Amino acid sequence: MTNTDPTQIALNALVWTLGDEDRAQRLLDTTGLTPDDLRARASESAVLSAVLGFLENYEPDLLACAEGIGERPEAIVAARAALDPEYYE
Repeated sequence: MTNTDPTQIALNALVWTLGDEDRAQRLLDTTGLTPDDLRARASESAVLSAVLGFLENYEPDLLACAEGIGERPEAIVAARAALDPEYYE
């Protein structure tokens, strides 16, 4: 089943990402976010876009996440574009 709501796709991707300790740490290291940032700002477009960008930049994670949350990889990339349209200009 696929979802077209970019925020929901990103939240699902965030939960999936945080489900693996090593991957979660890579997310924090790569984005500069802290656990407190994630807790306080998880619904903000900028944070969700950063999470999707993290996945987009490492294809094995992007593909595994897509499978894990029941989305196509293209839907995850499209969700990032919807959340952060300036990134793609």
